[in-house]
Amino acid sequence: MQLRLKYPPTPEAAPRHAALCVSAALLLNDIDLDYSVDSVMRLDGLLEYLRQGGLTSERMAEVVFAFGCYMGEVFVRRAGGAWCATVGSPMEGVTGFPLVIQLDGHRYCNPIGKVFKRLDQGPVHALPAFYRLYTRRDGPALVPQSAVH
Repeated sequence: MQLRLKYPPTPEAAPRHAALCVSAALLLNDIDLDYSVDSVMRLDGLLEYLRQGGLTSERMAEVVFAFGCYMGEVFVRRAGGAWCATVGSPMEGVTGFPLVIQLDGHRYCNPIGKVFKRLDQGPVHALPAFYRLYTRRDGPALVPQSAVH
């Protein structure tokens, strides 16, 4: 998928992509996204609204990318995560997206990919459950087996 993004898909620019999401949600749907854990539910509801309206990630990939960066920023601001480029990381070639969140140690999550799935596949990919899963201390370790030594 070719994305025409306003900013580069880098860890440094991810907060700017997230800010685009905040502006769009407020302007278009009067939804306040404040980077709180509670806002994950509001983002999830917005994605469901868009999905029920027939929108797909293919039709609005750049917007969905920004929504994924917003989700990632919640991990950064509330769960101590950090943006990480997939190139050169254990996640290279695994996610299909240029950015992931690295959590404590060797745990990674893919909020951008999850938001794409949420829009396209529905509530089975609910964002609040995703956040809860990856912020548990015993949450999954997402390092590909080939990267574990």
